[in-house]
Amino acid sequence: MLTKNEKIKFVEEGRSILQKYSVIGVVPLANVPDRLVQSNRNKQRASVHFILGRKTLLTKILEGSEKTKPLVKELTGTSAIVLSNDDPFDVFQRFKSNYIKMAAKPNQIAPEDIEIQAGDTTIQPGQAVTELKQAGIDVQIKAGKVVIAKDKTIVKKGTNITAQVAKALKTLDIMPFSASLLPAVLLSGNMVFTKDILNIDPARTVSEIGHGFMQAFTLSMETGNVNSYNIIQFVQKAFRSARMLGIEARLYEPGVIDTLIQNAVAQASALNASVPQAQDQK
Repeated sequence: MLTKNEKIKFVEEGRSILQKYSVIGVVPLANVPDRLVQSNRNKQRASVHFILGRKTLLTKILEGSEKTKPLVKELTGTSAIVLSNDDPFDVFQRFKSNYIKMAAKPNQIAPEDIEIQAGDTTIQPGQAVTELKQAGIDVQIKAGKVVIAKDKTIVKKGTNITAQVAKALKTLDIMPFSASLLPAVLLSGNMVFTKDILNIDPARTVSEIGHGFMQAFTLSMETGNVNSYNIIQFVQKAFRSARMLGIEARLYEPGVIDTLIQNAVAQASALNASVPQAQDQK
């Protein structure tokens, strides 16, 4: 328990630290394993600073500036203030990539289909075999080893995980759940980025932008809408059309005269070949 003076010092130091960073955010910590919090702090120590404390003290730190006051409403339950000078999207992706796998618990809802693959296991024959069979898994003993006889989807996505299945998954070391520590919001300059925005997949976004550009480009070419992106193609298309017209109309212009001469030579050669050669008369 901090004394009054220690609380005042904590808030003052927190407000001072905030001024050294361009990105300020709030990370909810409720129901987050302590080992995950420590893992994030250790792995991001060089680029992200954490301020951990009671909600009332963190609130006072954020209320010290008009700029950070809007973040106060994000302090729901146990939270931390995170600070960085990196791009907010990069910060979020580093948090997102640092997650831990977790075992299933009874009555949880499966986030995806949970499948059991056929093959050998490291499980010793015994009570575990009975537990696996009770969960509906086809188990056999071969050469003293416990073997899963065939593939099976043991739990469908969105359905309840029973106690028997949860125990079987733990025995097989299958952990279908994951926990991650994600900022609820990041403030950069005057821009507030929520988790929904920060969670955008960069590769997918680039792909979608590229696809949209190609669709717009094709439409502009079909409708004759000339712009800075397609003007070269339109000039090339116009040149090809003008050249074809010049050839068809036999217009002896610089752009087509070489082709007309080549065509004339080819036609003359063909005509010459079709005329029988005169025979010498004796």
